[in-house]
Amino acid sequence: MLAAVNAPALVLATGLGSGFFPVAPATFASALVTLAVWWLVPVAPLAEGIAIVALAPVAVWSAHVAERRLGHDAHPIVIDEVLGQLIALWAVPRTLAWMAGGFLLFRFFDIAKPLGVNQLQNLKGGYGIVADDALAGVYARVVLQAAIVVTALVGTWR
Repeated sequence: MLAAVNAPALVLATGLGSGFFPVAPATFASALVTLAVWWLVPVAPLAEGIAIVALAPVAVWSAHVAERRLGHDAHPIVIDEVLGQLIALWAVPRTLAWMAGGFLLFRFFDIAKPLGVNQLQNLKGGYGIVADDALAGVYARVVLQAAIVVTALVGTWR
């Protein structure tokens, strides 16, 4: 029975296996999420938000199970990047510039871990794996939204 639970959790936690990419698996998983979101044009912001909220507990659960099998915050566990990248790209215009900006901002905040992001890694189990990336996604989304608003305002001044 335990193996039956572990298998789906490992598949989810490793981003359908993308976490086993040999170089920079977190960045690779984030890039795949960015491409997938781009191809899902158009999606309503409400539907995206519901998907993000629904994925959060699944991410925590699968990361927790995978951590017991693969080790503490092991590199193949990328469900946290999946969730964080989805948060960063939530309701972002599906253009190359905005999508690339969302990807780069999320990777920056995920790697730099400013303003409390690093401290969230101290949470136990799947919570510690997922929470820091979720907050990095929120920071990326806030900066991206500010850029979207400024760009729109500058466009109206012309």
